[in-house]
Amino acid sequence: MEKFDIHILGCGSALPTIRHQATSQVVNIREKLFMIDCGEGAQVQLRRSRLRFNRLNHIFISHLHGDHCFGLMGLISTFGMLERTADLHIHAHSDLQQFLLPQIDFFCKDMTYNVVFHPINPGERSVIYDDRSVSVETIPLRHRIPTCGFLFREKPTPNHIRRDMIDFYQIPTYMINRIKNGEDYTLEDGTIVPNERLTTPSAPPRSYAYCSDTIYLPRIAEQIKGVDLLFHEATFASSETVRARQTFHTTATQAAQIARDAQVKRLVIGHFSARYEDETVLYEEASAVFPNTVLAKENLMLSL
Repeated sequence: MEKFDIHILGCGSALPTIRHQATSQVVNIREKLFMIDCGEGAQVQLRRSRLRFNRLNHIFISHLHGDHCFGLMGLISTFGMLERTADLHIHAHSDLQQFLLPQIDFFCKDMTYNVVFHPINPGERSVIYDDRSVSVETIPLRHRIPTCGFLFREKPTPNHIRRDMIDFYQIPTYMINRIKNGEDYTLEDGTIVPNERLTTPSAPPRSYAYCSDTIYLPRIAEQIKGVDLLFHEATFASSETVRARQTFHTTATQAAQIARDAQVKRLVIGHFSARYEDETVLYEEASAVFPNTVLAKENLMLSL
């Protein structure tokens, strides 16, 4: 099965701590790297995860709070020092370009590559990236500023053709891809060999939903229904429900309710408030509602 891994680079919230890094993740799909958010220290964590910088070409920024984007300028500068030549694509609210371009002009003169900005509307559900392997669409969220999550959907792959059937029916090479994509095979005497006899189904396409900072928002369950893995912020315990509502964040229990209602396969919670020296309380609250819950931690890798 092709690779579909999620690497947690940082899972803390806005106030820096010595326990957690600022928010950032990398999604590795078939050796293509996609970064989600880029808080301070993201490039150091990228090194620790042993991920190859040159395979990172797209960065998705959920919203323009510093703990989700202050690492971008450093990463852009480092790519320049590494003499990168491939374009770097940044998908974010249009305001990001306004304040980042002057910094690039000042700190990265004679840069060897281009930074390409792709403005997105966080309040609108839309596909913002699409290639042969995966599509990425926005998940509109509700925070103190325009914010969205991201839904990664793997594209279906062709069926697997059976080697014994190739040999038995003497199937020519030019027909193999056509059969993989669903065609039957016609013998010289006109007999039709049905596709299901010639092939075995490929693995079902996988999906990952990333829900960044947001107030408890039950409506997102419909969009992310059945995903293989959901990351949902869980900044507070239930004892801080009022505080969560005031700051437009979610509790661990509420994150688990979203996972349960969306019938996802696994939940990973993160974006922990600095007030918690031990996130066990958050894990216990979430797993009581949705048992298949994992606590995020730096350099955790989750494979789909």
